[in-house]
Amino acid sequence: MSYFDKHVFFCTNQRKGGEDCCNNHGAEKARDYMKKKVKELDISTRKNKIRINAAGCMDRCDDGPVIVVYPEATWYTYVDNNDLDEIIEEHLKNGRVVERLKI
Repeated sequence: MSYFDKHVFFCTNQRKGGEDCCNNHGAEKARDYMKKKVKELDISTRKNKIRINAAGCMDRCDDGPVIVVYPEATWYTYVDNNDLDEIIEEHLKNGRVVERLKI
């Protein structure tokens, strides 16, 4: 059994030399936004055990920016905070995969 009910990893990798990467698309700000939002919604408590983390390169730069939600191993891309809000509401709160953002 997993320690967390849901564990969300944001690729926040920054490549050298201007190569495309998740952090070029605001990945750190997106992670900070989701972390704050999950805390505000009180779904990151010990009871719910939702954890938002930064990760290094997850080797999906062509699909970026990317996050992965475990234990389901569901990969998402996102464009803005509205997409992140939808992932929070549908996947993290209600357990439903957001098909339009899935990669």
